[in-house]
Amino acid sequence: MILLGILTAIGSVSIDMYLPAFPAIQHSLHSGSGQVQLTLTAFFVGMLSGQLLYGPLSDRFGRRPPLIGGLAIYIVGSIGCMLAQSIEALMFWRLIQALGACSGIVLARAIVRDRCDPREAARSFSTLMLIMGVSPILAPLLGGYILQVSDWRTIFGLNILFGVGCLIAVLTVLRESHQSRPDASLRLGPVFASFATVLRDRDFSVHAIAGGLAQAGLYTYLAGSPFVLIELFHLSPSAYGWVFCVNSVGLIVASQINSALLKGSDIHTMLRYGMLGVVGGAAVLIVAGLSGMATLALLLSGIFVFMTSLGFVNPNAAAASLANHPERAGTASALMGTLQYGLATVATFAMGMVHDGTARPFAFAMAGCGLAAWLVLKLFGLRREAPLEVAHARP
Repeated sequence: MILLGILTAIGSVSIDMYLPAFPAIQHSLHSGSGQVQLTLTAFFVGMLSGQLLYGPLSDRFGRRPPLIGGLAIYIVGSIGCMLAQSIEALMFWRLIQALGACSGIVLARAIVRDRCDPREAARSFSTLMLIMGVSPILAPLLGGYILQVSDWRTIFGLNILFGVGCLIAVLTVLRESHQSRPDASLRLGPVFASFATVLRDRDFSVHAIAGGLAQAGLYTYLAGSPFVLIELFHLSPSAYGWVFCVNSVGLIVASQINSALLKGSDIHTMLRYGMLGVVGGAAVLIVAGLSGMATLALLLSGIFVFMTSLGFVNPNAAAASLANHPERAGTASALMGTLQYGLATVATFAMGMVHDGTARPFAFAMAGCGLAAWLVLKLFGLRREAPLEVAHARP
């Protein structure tokens, strides 16, 4: 579980650590703030497209071989980011870095589903959030302090070391959880047919889209907060890191409360409660935008409520999405991740397009993601008071 949590955190490490460096990258590469934000959008594009490859590959060859290959790609992409001499080059290498990073996220979820039933999967995802939650606490702080003693390229140097460490751990520690299936075709027709089968499952589509929209609010925060908090409200990079720390602690605590409550509650009830919290955070952000009172305290309050509520939303939405697909866990996990990062890409791109030099686009985009997530679950989710009845996972 520790290793799976670290693998799940690889995307977070690759995002959170370099966020405080946005202004430094802008000045170093002689680019605009919008172009620097596009390096994050490029990362999202890589994450959403790469996952479609790793899912079918892992269902065919097992979890370990695609994971090893993905980590190797991540290391190469990190080297390219560290050596980039233009903003366009950085965008390209961020795309390559993401194509490798997404392997850890897809396959960690698939491995959990290989070994757990839905309720235990939700508790395991909460445990993964505890482990990976260290990343949003430490990564921005580390990135901010690195900028005080070095430059932004050192941050990508640490990404290289992180990737190498993960690769060594996978090679020496991780056991295979899904035997290769020679009958699983990798031709486009059967692969797309498998994706279509998963999408037709209402449990998957509703929970993956609702969870993906809520997660898009988080990534809107990641993309927009450097400008809003550092440039608009003049927080230092290290202070920005502490803001990340507080929000991450809220997310971690909520995920552990969720794990404890799942001993007596079902995943659908906990998901609904989490979505209500997301709506509460969205309401505060909307008030900030509509009233013109986008003060730092009001924004941070809405962000904190939103982020903390994700501790209930993310593990239960993931478990409900994967519940009916034990034999296609890799494909289902990949499709879920693709939906999440696809929605995040659209949200962050839209926020960048309406950028007006204020905090309003940031507040409205984040709130819109949360409200849309709640509406999808409210309008299309099946009402349940008991866990899904599905076949048990293999021992």
